[in-house]
Amino acid sequence: MPARTLCRFLLVLFCVLCVGSNVGAAEPDAPAAVEKPEGEATPEGTIVLQQDMGESMIREATRVREELEQRARSMFERKPLGWDWDTLNYLYEWALTLPLQLPKFMAHIMEQSRVLGVAGSLIMLTFIVAVFYSLLGQKKVLAMVERRVQPFSDKIPETVYPFVLSSVRIVVASLMPLILLGAYALMNALIEYKAPWFRITGRLLVLWAVGGLLIGLLRESLTRDLFKVTAQYGRTIFQLARLALIYVLVGIAVPWGAEVFPIRADVLALLKFAVAVSIVVVLFLLHLQKKALLSLLPHLPYKSYETFIRNLTQYYFPLIFFSFLVALLWCIGYKQLGSVVLTKIWTTAGAYLAIMLAYHFLQGWLQKWAAQKDKSDEAAQLLIRSLKGILVYATAIATALIVLNLLGLLSPLQRLMSFPVLKLGTNLVTLWIIVKAVLILVAFIFASRLLQAYLDYKIYPSLGIDTGLGYALNTFLKYFTFVIGFLISLKVVGIDLRFLLVFAGAIGIGLGLGLQNMAANLISGFSIIFGGKIRKGDWIEVGDTLGEVIEISLRATKVRSRDNIEYIIPNSDFITQTVINYSLSSPYIRIDMLVGASYDADPSQIQEILMAVANKETLVSNYREPGVRFVEYGDNSINFELLFWIDVRTTARRRVRSNLFFAIFAAFKEAGIEIPYPQRDLHIRTTTTPIIPT
Repeated sequence: MPARTLCRFLLVLFCVLCVGSNVGAAEPDAPAAVEKPEGEATPEGTIVLQQDMGESMIREATRVREELEQRARSMFERKPLGWDWDTLNYLYEWALTLPLQLPKFMAHIMEQSRVLGVAGSLIMLTFIVAVFYSLLGQKKVLAMVERRVQPFSDKIPETVYPFVLSSVRIVVASLMPLILLGAYALMNALIEYKAPWFRITGRLLVLWAVGGLLIGLLRESLTRDLFKVTAQYGRTIFQLARLALIYVLVGIAVPWGAEVFPIRADVLALLKFAVAVSIVVVLFLLHLQKKALLSLLPHLPYKSYETFIRNLTQYYFPLIFFSFLVALLWCIGYKQLGSVVLTKIWTTAGAYLAIMLAYHFLQGWLQKWAAQKDKSDEAAQLLIRSLKGILVYATAIATALIVLNLLGLLSPLQRLMSFPVLKLGTNLVTLWIIVKAVLILVAFIFASRLLQAYLDYKIYPSLGIDTGLGYALNTFLKYFTFVIGFLISLKVVGIDLRFLLVFAGAIGIGLGLGLQNMAANLISGFSIIFGGKIRKGDWIEVGDTLGEVIEISLRATKVRSRDNIEYIIPNSDFITQTVINYSLSSPYIRIDMLVGASYDADPSQIQEILMAVANKETLVSNYREPGVRFVEYGDNSINFELLFWIDVRTTARRRVRSNLFFAIFAAFKEAGIEIPYPQRDLHIRTTTTPIIPT
């Protein structure tokens, strides 16, 4: 939004507040800020400016700081791990007596097999067969699917086909676990079977499906050369990431499988601790591949993104080591500290990358679409600029909200900006509410521009609406949406819209005290916009100003002359002065040129020469035939008048006159016709005086 528009909005809002602050005052000389006694309600419709804004802000900042300190202290509270040295002693003694425990272990397995029964055994057998089939027959299934998809390659764009084929491969790679998971979900919904092995089977199917999807996604995105950034280190990263992912899935599956057996809770907690620590170590070793991992980040031509990549490259290893230490703290019981820090670091970075990639993708698509449009097409260029503006605005707002929220700063910032600035009746208006109101108004302005540009580009041409009428409709739409956004902003702030009646009364008083000219211009602006006599693109002449109307606002109209000089003409001048509109009915006007020739010339020959010159000149319109008139017998020449027509929108009068004068001079010279100039003949009489002799 232009700065002047925002300034106008803030000025109007300030005027409304100032007008409203005097409404409901008990005495004419009462101050704007009124302190009400305790227990006395503020009258409805009264605006009271808060005198203790600084103290309110300090109190709110103190509360926020205390809450943050309390939250920080709670992050360093350690939760018990669920195991201790007695658990280690128990495992030591259990390991020593393990050979003696084998018969008991086998008996437990036989008991579980009897619990399975025939149906359970068939389910487990089906599960095992599916696993082997998925491992051995996946390539055959994938080859068959690719053959089936191949005939559709001609119907799919060449740039999209590799991604479609990769999506098919990912689905095929995880097809079997997804089918088994669906069958398990159906069986679990039909029967109530709570055996431990049955629950573990469902969990393992979920892990298998997730693992299949993730490994397939990694393989297709890193090894198929779908992206330029994966060309150098894609396969290396895939091998390492696949090993780490398999280890993580196995590490999650081991504690789940252990729950089937009668294991002590502290032993199970120790097992989960060991698995968590090992997963952290494996992920840490994976992230030590700095060069390979950073190569996956694309190069985007944005300063903020380049700064982000530069800082990430510079502080990569300190950040990884810090994350590793925080993850270890999470494993040893500081779960809130670990989850908060790790989440804020990596989800914030991931969200920022996702937003920048989405912005880059949309910006690239918009640039490609803009490259296909003619730069002389004003409607298309306006639509492109409107799309870019709303894209930048939406990206900036989304980035600020998401990043601040992930960092945990949005709520404290909102609290700090929630101190009361003024009181509207019973409502307290805070700085946060004012910021929201301004953001809403700006969003309405961007949306209004986009809608106007789309109407100019698509709707008006398809409906056959001419440019002038379309501009009038867009002008009405612009002010209408601005008023709607302004009213909604006032409602968000908490201002009773009935104050507008008081504000209208203040405007009436102002008009009577010295704003007559502004009121006349505003009223004339509405008359011009909706009268239809002057529209954007018309060629008009007001006084000595001739030019094209390029903008009509409520206060003034902007006219650009042929010399590229822009005149801002008050709208009242169009009502009080005579206006010539060359585009209203016909843009063709007749021009006359006075040409003189010697008395020795033949008038018929002069007529032929002038007609030939006028017909040959390209700037002379063929709207009507040129004409020649014998005007007068002058003192020194016989005078003729050359009459011709021009399109005043495209042809300058002085230019066509100049071209014709050059051509007439050359034609007269070639025909031997003299162009006279003022001259006088002097006759000197001489007299003889007789000489008298002396």
